[in-house]
Amino acid sequence: MIQAIIIDDIEQARSTLKLDLANYAPDVKVIAEAGGVVEGAKLLKDCQPDILFLDVQMQDGSGFDLLDLLPEISFKIIFITASDAHAITAFRYAAIDYLLKPVDPDELMNALDRFRKQQLNENDQYRLLNESLKNHQRPHERLALHSQDKINIVNIADILRCESQVNYTEFYFVNERKMLVSKTLKEFEDLLSELGFYRVHQSHLINTKFIKEYVKIDGGHLVMSDGSLVPVSTRKKPEVMRMLESL
Repeated sequence: MIQAIIIDDIEQARSTLKLDLANYAPDVKVIAEAGGVVEGAKLLKDCQPDILFLDVQMQDGSGFDLLDLLPEISFKIIFITASDAHAITAFRYAAIDYLLKPVDPDELMNALDRFRKQQLNENDQYRLLNESLKNHQRPHERLALHSQDKINIVNIADILRCESQVNYTEFYFVNERKMLVSKTLKEFEDLLSELGFYRVHQSHLINTKFIKEYVKIDGGHLVMSDGSLVPVSTRKKPEVMRMLESL
C-alpha cells in the first residue's frame, strides 16, 4: 500500500483529492493531511509518506517554504498548483510531476503510474526546481533528464543535439556522451526552442551554436561541431536558411 499525505490550505481541495484517490487509486492510502506550511512541516517531521501531495501557494507560505524546513526529502512529491506559467515552466525543466487545479483524475493517475514505475530520490530535482523558481529573471541553465536507471541534471549549454527514437529522445553532448531519455522530442522542443535550439527535421533538434556548416547537396544537411551530419527536411529548408543567416 502506498502511503500518502496531502498538504493544502483548502479543505474542499483535500476532500476532493482523497475521493479521487479512493475511486481511482485503491493502492494509495491517505494517512494524514495538513492545512498549511507550519502544520505540514510538523506533520512531516513525525510522519514520512511515500508520496506527498503539496499545494504550491498556501495562506502561511508556499510549498517550497515547507520543503526548506525539512532536513531531507525521502519521498515523492506531486505538486498541486494554479496555472502559473513561470512555475509550470520550472516544473518541466526539473522533470517534476505537478497537477493543475482543479485536478484532472486522468492526470492524477498518470502521475501515480510514473511513481509506481520509477521510485527515485529526487533531491537534485527539487534543488533545481527551487533554483528556477527563486530566480525569475535568470535564464534556465540546467535540465533534469530521466534515463532508465536514474535522473540526470545536465547543463543545457553542453547539449549538442537531440534525436527522436519513437517515444524516447537520444541526447548527444559536447563531451561525446549520449543519453536515452524517456520523453518525446516534441516535449524538449517546447522547452528548448527559446534557448537556441531549432528543430530542423521531424527527428532532429539541434543546438544552433554547434552548427559548423550547411551542405546543400544530397538533400541538404548540417554538419555539427562533433562531425555528425543532421538532415534538414525539405519543408524546413527555407526556415533553416533564414535561421542560419540570423546567427
